[in-house]
Amino acid sequence: MNLLSPPVPQLTLFALLVIAAFSSGAEAAMLSVNRYRIRHRAEAGQRPARLLEGLLVKPDEWLGANLVILAPASVFASAIATILAQRSGYAYAVPVTEVLLTIVVIVFCELAPKIYAASNPEGVALHAAGIYRVLVLVARPALWLTNHMAYGFLRLFGVGRTTHATQALSAEELRTVVTEAAPVIPARHRQMLLSILDLGRITVNDIMIPRQEINGIDVSTSWDDILERLRQTPHTRLPVYDGELDNLIGLLHMKRVARELARGTFSRERLLELARGREAYFIPEGTPLNVQLAQFQRHRRRHAFVVNEYGDIEGLVMLEDLLEEIVGEFTTDPATITHKDVHTERPGVFIVNASATIRALNRALGWQLPTGGPKTVNGLLLEHLETIPDPGAMVRVGAYEFEVLQMADNAIRTVRVRAPAAEKAAAAPATGR
Repeated sequence: MNLLSPPVPQLTLFALLVIAAFSSGAEAAMLSVNRYRIRHRAEAGQRPARLLEGLLVKPDEWLGANLVILAPASVFASAIATILAQRSGYAYAVPVTEVLLTIVVIVFCELAPKIYAASNPEGVALHAAGIYRVLVLVARPALWLTNHMAYGFLRLFGVGRTTHATQALSAEELRTVVTEAAPVIPARHRQMLLSILDLGRITVNDIMIPRQEINGIDVSTSWDDILERLRQTPHTRLPVYDGELDNLIGLLHMKRVARELARGTFSRERLLELARGREAYFIPEGTPLNVQLAQFQRHRRRHAFVVNEYGDIEGLVMLEDLLEEIVGEFTTDPATITHKDVHTERPGVFIVNASATIRALNRALGWQLPTGGPKTVNGLLLEHLETIPDPGAMVRVGAYEFEVLQMADNAIRTVRVRAPAAEKAAAAPATGR
């Protein structure tokens, strides 16, 4: 039988074009498939997914097998088309055939398969995995030879054989994955995941209670003042100090105070004894939150005093504040309370505690205040004013207008903030130095 007699050449040419289209589409699908979804399906026990994952681990093998079928298919398709054109007897049959074959290859063997594979990479790759597994086994001798020749050629340019890179995601790449997973992850859960990723970039200085805002018991004051402070405090634990906060004695748990009051044995001496029973826990400033969270767990602590390089207390960080960075502010009615340090005066105008951290305000209200310098509103305004202001002073930071309402101890206590619309705030540049 003459293998070049019709319709054998035409059928062979069609089969070769189909092989080329399959090779092109499968390659596009396997290069664009979501590896983590395939790994999940493989761990769930799906055999095609396990085969595909095994192929993706060694891309040089399946890419080599792909070329083993693609290159011969392209070469023989062109040869058969040329033979058919020559046998037709027309003067310009060969160039016309080559032009038509080029168009067919581009449209039907390259673009169409790749576009389809890119729109459905997982389905195409899973169906092609079994075929490629067989191709890799059959073509292994040829792959060994071609790979060694390829690596030998690359060594001429200083490129050596390397191990396959791991597919681990960086923190920024994982942030992108979480952000783009909006249809599958609820907004609140997505924000919690992003907050966890941010813990390594945030330090205790960003969330600590400033030194001047720390509530405690000064044992050098009168006994009546101490009892009044104990009655009014909303906290379960209070630092006890002598004269200055740097002279810390220890921490006082209100549950023990209540027990002593019930027994009628509470006195100044007993207060000092209870406070010394729980030593203060100190941490250096600049400690990342992810590190501090592990330290809290390791030392079984809920409070830590932040100290500077000279050993002076800068502030107090609590486990509750750290957890709020992940889950948001704890409140009984999230719909009515935006932030504990913010009160809405009217739409777009807010009364803000100047000791509030800039990060907390940006996060709670969607503002765009600069975070590269001072950590609190008080520090931000003092940096811009370069002087201690009087009540009524006005200052603009980017698109935000601040009015100083209250001053105390050379620090701004309360401000009125006029905030722009969200889109204007995002576009306005910061005027920080």
